[in-house]
Amino acid sequence: MPSATDQGGDTGVRGWEHFPHGADVGVRGFGPSLEAAFEEAAVALTAALTDPAAVEAREAVAVSCEAPDDELLLVEWLNALVYEMATRGMLFGRFKVALAGGRLAGQAWGEKLDVARHQPSAAVSAGTYTALKVARRDDGTWIAQCVVDV
Repeated sequence: MPSATDQGGDTGVRGWEHFPHGADVGVRGFGPSLEAAFEEAAVALTAALTDPAAVEAREAVAVSCEAPDDELLLVEWLNALVYEMATRGMLFGRFKVALAGGRLAGQAWGEKLDVARHQPSAAVSAGTYTALKVARRDDGTWIAQCVVDV
């Protein structure tokens, strides 16, 4: 199960991981804030395609969405990223999210897909409601997860 964790200095531990789910891939982000968990879930989405560290932050793309609760907002966020990657022919490797009142304002940094360099292993078609969970753990860490169709 691929994963990456970063000791975020005084901001706490944050990272992402994949979890198995049949023919699809579970993506999970975690961090000291809900925003960090959403950002890391987006990194996990990219990691379902390629190594996020191989994606250079050459271009910023604004992404916004809204939903009535945090779980549905996670799916909207991931699907907005899938849409932007597909329509722009890009991959994203870095993300910044601001959340307020059911609205997400985000930035995704990335570059045009270079098949030879990025060697994409799959194509993600959508985030789903399967295994959907956004919650704060007892230790204060936020998690944001769902299964994505590959």
